[in-house]
Amino acid sequence: MKDKLTIFLATGGWIGFSPVAPGTFGSLAGIPFCWLLSLLNVKLAVVVLVFFIWVSIWAADATEKGEGEKDPKQVVIDEICGMGVTLFALPFTPSTVICGFALFRLFDISKPFPIRWLERKLPGGVGIVTDDLVAGLISHLLLRFGSTFLAVG
Repeated sequence: MKDKLTIFLATGGWIGFSPVAPGTFGSLAGIPFCWLLSLLNVKLAVVVLVFFIWVSIWAADATEKGEGEKDPKQVVIDEICGMGVTLFALPFTPSTVICGFALFRLFDISKPFPIRWLERKLPGGVGIVTDDLVAGLISHLLLRFGSTFLAVG
């Protein structure tokens, strides 16, 4: 039972088994999670996001160990976390969501420094999730800058 629950969580409800672009579909699956976070006050949203990140590290680590390969492609809970960081405490508007999704995918796929370095240096679930958290943080900062100075969102 634990293994099925772990795989369900790590794969974003089996979305990670998509034969095409599992990371992109995992990122899309993060949008409803972001919407739910946007409904909470910021303090509660922080608690929920931190708890979700903790669960994500555990599930990604357990799945990596179970699969016997580093950062299995079907693990997409890290993309959901990254989207959570990307859109955290920003207006949940179509333009913000679309721009956030595009920025997050850009940084998650291209992995500029320090993202790829963190992915390689940090072990297990911590490495799987942390690179997406940093991609989300960079995306978030760019969105915040854009919404403040360029009236995006």
